[in-house]
Amino acid sequence: MTRIRTALTLLAFALCPLGFTPGLLAQTRPADERKAQPASLPPELERDVNAAIGRGLAFLKAAQDERGGWTAAYGPAVTAIVAQAFVQSPEYGPQHAAVRRAVAYVLTFVQPDGGIYQPEQNLGNYQTSVALMMLASLDDPAHKERVAAAQRFLAKLQYDEPESVDAGNPWYGGSGYKENKRPDLSNTQMMLEALHQSGLPASDPTYQKALKFISRCQMSSETNDQPFARGGPGDGGFIYSPANGGESKAETEVVEGRTRLRSYGSMTYAGFKSMLYANVDRQDTRVRAALEWIRRHWTLDSNPNMPGERSHEGLYYYYHVFARAMRAWGQPVITDERDVPHHWRIELCRKLLSLQNRDGSWVNTKDRWLEGDPNYITALSVLTLQEAVDKQ
Repeated sequence: MTRIRTALTLLAFALCPLGFTPGLLAQTRPADERKAQPASLPPELERDVNAAIGRGLAFLKAAQDERGGWTAAYGPAVTAIVAQAFVQSPEYGPQHAAVRRAVAYVLTFVQPDGGIYQPEQNLGNYQTSVALMMLASLDDPAHKERVAAAQRFLAKLQYDEPESVDAGNPWYGGSGYKENKRPDLSNTQMMLEALHQSGLPASDPTYQKALKFISRCQMSSETNDQPFARGGPGDGGFIYSPANGGESKAETEVVEGRTRLRSYGSMTYAGFKSMLYANVDRQDTRVRAALEWIRRHWTLDSNPNMPGERSHEGLYYYYHVFARAMRAWGQPVITDERDVPHHWRIELCRKLLSLQNRDGSWVNTKDRWLEGDPNYITALSVLTLQEAVDKQ
């Protein structure tokens, strides 16, 4: 049977330039991957994960500063991420003193326009997004209007007709770090993550506008109308931005003698989950292409398809969007292109456990995108593990 499935997979790749043919791939995968393995972790692994989360939160609790925050140089951002990790822990919760101090600190950054950010840093979208996620995790009616105001602020930052950006512009539907900064997939997915976590329904126009931008980040000549995606089949993965002719933090690669922008893991999972949040049909060409990219590049040892020595840059960001995307997909097992099944929760937990430091922290020695900050990376790792152990 394995030889038959492998032959069918190769035939599918030969017949379809995007690397998949839905009818054939349906024959190469288990009828229902959700039945292949249980959704929950083995009891001993869950125990170890909860212990690791406890050590991480103990590290962070000791690192809280006198104002109630963490890594104050980045305004409310890191504090909001840390606070959400505490809120989601049964051992702490929203009423813990450390959480109350952190929330009070974050709220000092509320602006008259509804955003929650430090104006001089020009990080309004990013800072408001993580602050909104934290407020949503509190599930406190007292913050209802703040949540709604932050949602409106994020939607206003999105490039669309009010900013004289029509649907034909590659900036359309995207968000950047600040109002006059070109949009990118990282900031756009952060916005959508915040809106999703705070309960904004997928029927809201913000999601559909963002979907236009997200689709233009996908390396697919079939569905992407941008020049950088034309002239070749593409691989179904995602890049950083379609703005200004296209940009990838993984730079470029040569395929069949043609140089093209290189897709990579963190952006591919970010694009994949964002399409799911926007309720794109799971048989949609864009979703299937992204899923096949994931199957071809399955790994937790690096940020997949990032080149060479840079493959560990953005690693913990990758782990987090990986966890959110896999949870949104809703199946505990993914079968890779070699027909090997992967229980993503188990593999992710074991990987993060292997990377935790003795003091309870996590940190990336490849310090790019703030991943050398143990406060940020420890909180992000705790949030990732919480995604993996959550049974809902």
